[in-house]
Amino acid sequence: MKKTSLNQQKPRQRAKKVDGESAVLEKIAGMPEPDRLMAERLHKIIKASAPNLSPRLWYGMPAYSKEGKVICFFQNSQKFKTRYSTLGFSDKANLDEGNMWPAAYALKELTATEEARIAALVKKAVAED
Repeated sequence: MKKTSLNQQKPRQRAKKVDGESAVLEKIAGMPEPDRLMAERLHKIIKASAPNLSPRLWYGMPAYSKEGKVICFFQNSQKFKTRYSTLGFSDKANLDEGNMWPAAYALKELTATEEARIAALVKKAVAED
């Protein structure tokens, strides 16, 4: 009986992951330029750096979660009419460095330098202790 129950949950879990991906991609597609290009690039970087993260919407923003807990999110500049977009990390991200560390990063543009730094941050955020 348990095996049947577990087998029945797997397709729903996969469907939820696909639905989350679709919702994130739809949200990104609806963003104005230049936020859309930045969000598309971030999505690719995050998926490549931590393929185990599941895309989902979190407070209307693209986010990436592990075991149902948000690890990082993207807040486009137009959402709150700010001069920069934000890549944020939740308390579930393993970015601790001593007694103080950044939990959000302002993004005005993505160059190869920022992309490499983001990839490293995402990998560190999902690393096991």
